[in-house]
Amino acid sequence: MKGVNFLRILAIVLVLLLGTALGLGFFYVKQQDERTTFFSKTLVNGSDVSDETPQQVLESILKTYSTKTVIIREKGEDNIKGDLAYFGYLIDSDKILKQLNDALASQKSSFFAMFGSLVNGNNFNVSIPYTYHEEIFEAAVNTQALKEERFPSVDSEMVFDKKKKEYSVTEEVYGNEMSDESLREFVHGELVPFVTSGSGELVLTMEIPDSLYIKPQVTSQDIELNNLCNIYNRFCKAQITYEFGSKKEKLDWDTIKDWILIENGEGVISREKLGEFVMNLGMKYNTLHLDRTFHTSYGNDIVIDGSMNDYGYMIDEEAEVTQLAADIASNQKVSREPVYITTISEYGNPVFYSRDGKDDLNGNYVEISLNAQHLWFYVDGGLVVESDIVSGCVAKKTETQRGVFPLAYKESPSVLVGADAANGYRTEVSYWMPFYDGQGLHDANWRYSFGGQIYKTNGSHGCVNLPPYAAQIIYNYIKDGMPIVIY
Repeated sequence: MKGVNFLRILAIVLVLLLGTALGLGFFYVKQQDERTTFFSKTLVNGSDVSDETPQQVLESILKTYSTKTVIIREKGEDNIKGDLAYFGYLIDSDKILKQLNDALASQKSSFFAMFGSLVNGNNFNVSIPYTYHEEIFEAAVNTQALKEERFPSVDSEMVFDKKKKEYSVTEEVYGNEMSDESLREFVHGELVPFVTSGSGELVLTMEIPDSLYIKPQVTSQDIELNNLCNIYNRFCKAQITYEFGSKKEKLDWDTIKDWILIENGEGVISREKLGEFVMNLGMKYNTLHLDRTFHTSYGNDIVIDGSMNDYGYMIDEEAEVTQLAADIASNQKVSREPVYITTISEYGNPVFYSRDGKDDLNGNYVEISLNAQHLWFYVDGGLVVESDIVSGCVAKKTETQRGVFPLAYKESPSVLVGADAANGYRTEVSYWMPFYDGQGLHDANWRYSFGGQIYKTNGSHGCVNLPPYAAQIIYNYIKDGMPIVIY
């Protein structure tokens, strides 16, 4: 019985003790429900805020926030520095305080919550909301705020050395220019996590990366640029000097470079451009088969129709294009005359003798006036001889052909043979100088007089009859291709 009573007494004591403990616990918890501070063992964003009010915690957060510093560095040197407000990030105190009040309220939301908070503590993560002011940020972050003077990147390019007559590729230059937009995008990307994380990190240092700099678009390793340089160096030393007597026409790289085409990575000379150039050259200097203005020994000018102008210079365009292409490809200096048509195929005559620029007579010619029945012979601008003549017979319709003709050749002595049976002849002469279709200059020792009106009824078969002395002088000085002007 004694044992049973002891157990009963012990049970009563334990119940009394438990009731007392529960009573005291409820009383303590009731007290905590009225508190305005966080419970012991409470952490906010990793910081101990035990026994602090939400307002005190807010002020602590604001203090920490205000001390946060952002540093933008370039090439290891501080450039832009300021707090978050300087960069346009302003904290929203009301939202933070609401989160803190909500956290405190959650600790007191129930008996078990309070009991758990008292026993185990709490760890609250409070976000740091902010308002972003773009105009403030842009005023703080821009390339003008950086210390170094900005200079642009420079592309590699092909340059021509006029002294050396060759091309080379310059080295590219890496500048430090960047756009405000790219700088701001980089800084903003670094700042946002720093501002919103709520961590205790107080300093954010960011180094401007090389990727922000505007780099050269073309470098010295560019394949196309180097290929073009090599192609141009194959032609750039070419210089062709065309000789028109004392007049020169120079063709050099300033013009030729526009004729180089790149086809399948290779340089070719445009045949079309060559053709245009040669055609224009011909239009400027050709004289064969074109109307000719001639200044007579009487001092007046006459015009000889191009259809009867068989003397002069005519560039052989196809042959000249081929020669010019070869000269350019040789990449050397060349001085020469153009490739001319050198003979009239019908007669085999040379078609020119001398020129000075556009003047293709150049003071060397035989001049014959049929009306005056007179001849002048000039060499290098000086009168060598002049004489009366007898030309083709008007009555017999064997008149001497008007026009300008080159001397085909000369022969001494010679036999003239008339092919026409009705007017056939065989005549020996000492000096024979043909110029057109069987017509020529020659001595006529059977005539006792020259000039006047003899040619109208007793003229020649078409040749120009000369006194022997005049024929001899002309023969001694005249050369193949010299022009004979007849009007």
